[in-house]
Amino acid sequence: MSSSRSCQKEKIAFIGLGVMGYPMAGHLATAGYEVCVYNRTQEKARAWCDEYGGEPADSPAQAAADADVVFACVGNDNDVRSVTVHEHGAFARMQNGSLFVDHTTTSAALAQELARAAAARGIHFMDAPVSGGEVGARNGQLTVMLGGSKSDFARLRPVIASYAKAFELIGPTGDGQKAKMVNQICIAGLVQALAEGLKFAQAAELDVDKVIKAISQGAAQSWQMENRFASMVKGEFEFGFAVDWMRKDLGIALEEARNRGVSLPVTSIVDSFYEALQQRGHGRWDTSSLIALL
Repeated sequence: MSSSRSCQKEKIAFIGLGVMGYPMAGHLATAGYEVCVYNRTQEKARAWCDEYGGEPADSPAQAAADADVVFACVGNDNDVRSVTVHEHGAFARMQNGSLFVDHTTTSAALAQELARAAAARGIHFMDAPVSGGEVGARNGQLTVMLGGSKSDFARLRPVIASYAKAFELIGPTGDGQKAKMVNQICIAGLVQALAEGLKFAQAAELDVDKVIKAISQGAAQSWQMENRFASMVKGEFEFGFAVDWMRKDLGIALEEARNRGVSLPVTSIVDSFYEALQQRGHGRWDTSSLIALL
């Protein structure tokens, strides 16, 4: 960051205004940061600017040109490459000493690849996948797992606090993505267990509301139970974290596990269940839709 800005809020660029990025960038603007946005679909970028001010950039490079910190929240590894190292990617015009923060869930290998590419250009890089879903993004209550240097984390803390309730530096580059893999592995097993528990409760002719009220006060309690049991029982899945996204995330985790010789039997089974939902045309349903297979 230049000395002329040492007493000012850093200038921000935000690339990717999907269900997560749109509210995250909004929280930054609300917190008083000057934010320049880019989105592949320009109508979404213009809508964001109508709501929060400013003008959308025509490319990731243009958005990043005058920014101290550049955030990205896009789809997959290839999408991240396209907004960073490609001809019109952010790295092409980022300032020396500026910081790129990738909130996309990707492979750890990509994070390390991009960190090397950034360093060659005098750019700092952190991988920073998030957990909390669309609701967490809208409410500014995300959890962020970061990989990178301690100094970059210290610099980023007040910025991330605009939209996250918790953020932790896990370790060096790539460790944020590995932590996100742990997160998704744990969630997959939880959702399947919850689906089976609810289906059993129904088959046993129990009052599901009373059952959940009782067991949610004990060892079975989870975020998934408290936030998803009612919609699961009603068969409502048109919201939340999509099956397609979960399969992408689990695929990354399973590949990392194979490369390290680690067996993830439950995760593999649940991944196959999500694949079955995709084959039935339900890839955009919430991950809690596992109960529909039962």
